[in-house]
Amino acid sequence: MKRQHIVALLLISCAGLAAFKTIETRVIKKRFFHNEPTGTVYIIVDKSDYELQVYDDEGWYATYPVVFGNKDQSDKMMEGDRKTPEGTFKIISKRPHEKWHKMLMLDYPTQESLQKFNQRKAKGSIPKNAKIGGGIAIHGTWPNDNIVVDDFTNWTNGCIALKNDDLDELETFLPIGTKVIVRR
Repeated sequence: MKRQHIVALLLISCAGLAAFKTIETRVIKKRFFHNEPTGTVYIIVDKSDYELQVYDDEGWYATYPVVFGNKDQSDKMMEGDRKTPEGTFKIISKRPHEKWHKMLMLDYPTQESLQKFNQRKAKGSIPKNAKIGGGIAIHGTWPNDNIVVDDFTNWTNGCIALKNDDLDELETFLPIGTKVIVRR
């Protein structure tokens, strides 16, 4: 084959590879000197960084990649807006789920959430007939669908979603009553 043909084929191959969307696989980051958290555990979900961070009595323990309901990272305003609520919540139940692997249900709406919601209604920021909504959870993805977490696809109705294997690990050391802080 002539040198010109080889160079042309190489250029075409390189251009074709560049056209593919590259996906960065996001992984768990962990403290390396303990297998399990120590003492009381709590969670901070950072919406702007797409991370769920676990803390224990010794400080930071682990960070897991997550996604949310809406690309708009602002606070949940009302039912149906697909936004993830901000505030301090706690895990009130843990159960398997037929679509999303497992669910760690949060106590949304809290008194703090209701107060913000009512203030927004009074200001006219949301319609008078709006409802606050509920059913917010930390849950997994569809089976074999971890790509939605790796490529930052916000797909839930306001929940926090993570990879199923990550949820399996996380769920083992999060008791009911665990504090969950969601912020931006």
